[in-house]
Amino acid sequence: MTANMPQVNAQFGAAPVVSFPAAQPPAGLKVEEVVEGDGPTVHRGDTITVNYHGLVWGSDTPFDSSFDRHQPASFGIGVGQVIQGWDRTVPGHNIGSRLVVSIPPEYGYGRQGMPQAGIGGDDTLVFVIDIISKR
Repeated sequence: MTANMPQVNAQFGAAPVVSFPAAQPPAGLKVEEVVEGDGPTVHRGDTITVNYHGLVWGSDTPFDSSFDRHQPASFGIGVGQVIQGWDRTVPGHNIGSRLVVSIPPEYGYGRQGMPQAGIGGDDTLVFVIDIISKR
């Protein structure tokens, strides 16, 4: 793991355990592959199925987690169906991969944030993403 990125358990499919470094979030959009999958590569325009766990940087409580709901999510990637941070980081990784992504506001919900989810306009988001399948 790179300095300043959260530490995440490296077990695909397991509920994410995230610990944050004392440092501030890294600058810009960052992605690390915690587990490298051996399935097909995800491309822009694919419909993917994932489990994800979303946190505001430094928080212990997720604002959204398909892991907690026990219900994976499916959507098009790289085509504007999700926030830019996802569209720019998930393509190029393989099915079976676990990613940790640090997303600054400009690639997340912007300056308006998403108050109903507890996301402020200056918040950096962190997602743990398990890529389950694509079609």
